[in-house]
Amino acid sequence: MYFRPSGRRKNAVNSMENQTRRLLLVALLVFLCGCQPKASHHPAPTSCPSSDISTYFSPNGGCTDAIVEALDGAKLTIGVQAYSFTSAPIAKALVDAHKRGVQVVAILDKSQETEKYTEADFLLHAGIPVWIDGQHKIAHNKVMIIDSETVITGSFNFTKAAETENAENLLVIRSPDLAAQYRANMDLHLGHSELYAGK
Repeated sequence: MYFRPSGRRKNAVNSMENQTRRLLLVALLVFLCGCQPKASHHPAPTSCPSSDISTYFSPNGGCTDAIVEALDGAKLTIGVQAYSFTSAPIAKALVDAHKRGVQVVAILDKSQETEKYTEADFLLHAGIPVWIDGQHKIAHNKVMIIDSETVITGSFNFTKAAETENAENLLVIRSPDLAAQYRANMDLHLGHSELYAGK
């Protein structure tokens, strides 16, 4: 024999269940209305109100376009640290910035000296100093520092495959304090890197 609640008790149980459901629904709505991107195959870029951070995801989530847009807005300096660099649109945006008078420097992994496809020579021929960080097994940074106030970083390599084929993430963070920390780290790597002479 099982327990069958009386009518009054049954109503109290139903009332408690409804109240619990309402609380869970409110908690879910609060969570979804926060700084969360909309759930979709490719969430739209999101900016959280408490900080100036934009997020992007690939494949085909606008990472390359976000980088090019940020580079197009550069006025003074751009520092680049890259493991793999084969993206023609990003390389072109760097060269365009250099032509506008922006000081551009790139530090690449030693693999870029021998890779068949790399934008290292394109940058070098445009007059941008390219350095090779051979101090480490791999120089796996994927970082750009723009005008000492914006940091671009994430898993996203500066490649076509990262945009069109890979599952990657990219952050565009507007923070002078963070940019200063990344710049200090970049300067450490620049200190042990060697100028790239080209192929």
